[in-house]
Amino acid sequence: MLGSGGLELLCDSVKVHNVDVVPPKGSEKLIMKDLLSWVGTNLIKERPEMFMKGDSVRPGVLVLVNDCDWELSGQLDTTLEEKDVVVFISTLHGG
Repeated sequence: MLGSGGLELLCDSVKVHNVDVVPPKGSEKLIMKDLLSWVGTNLIKERPEMFMKGDSVRPGVLVLVNDCDWELSGQLDTTLEEKDVVVFISTLHGG
């Protein structure tokens, strides 16, 4: 998992995280909604409102799964497999 465009500042300035996230109990597959919940609980160290809005990412955060915009693969319902690469990029910049 990779955060850029300023999002790494929410995770102790660490840009790349190699994580092993398992599906929730009672589910056979891991979906983006599960990953986002895990990220919010385990990686975001400050100002979670800059990353999350409800159970999704806030507007202005681009999400790529294996270099493909998650809007093309189902957003929160995107199924994740072992070795998938998820990238979060903030498109919001101060001025």
